[in-house]
Amino acid sequence: MTDGLRFSNRTEDIDRTLVHYWISELSYWAQGRTRETQDTAIDGSRNYSVHDQATGAQLGYARVITDGATFAWLCDVIVAPHARGRGVGKRLISGIVDDLEPLGLRRILLATADAHGLYAQYGFEPLAQPERWMVHL
Repeated sequence: MTDGLRFSNRTEDIDRTLVHYWISELSYWAQGRTRETQDTAIDGSRNYSVHDQATGAQLGYARVITDGATFAWLCDVIVAPHARGRGVGKRLISGIVDDLEPLGLRRILLATADAHGLYAQYGFEPLAQPERWMVHL
């Protein structure tokens, strides 16, 4: 692609300090998350990032929790405020879907308050039977 963006599925490409700031300070779902918790989450997940090709700066992050065979949970998807509107989210989700496809997962879930249109472009849809799902808080 010639959009000036580079997708990565390498955990070592993650700027952990920057991701912690984005998640703990800028997200609506994990305000106040500690650095220790964020590092543990990164270490236990498949991690993805998008970077500016020219500068190398990280512009987006997401992680996936999976058993690698049947199920995955896509979470902590975030794009740097100054990079929004550049296609970073699209590059991130497209790359993740492509990376997970060879696993043959039966289901990839996510929760979002505001990006339904983005995810729908990559095959995500509302739960057919949400009454079957429960959460333990």
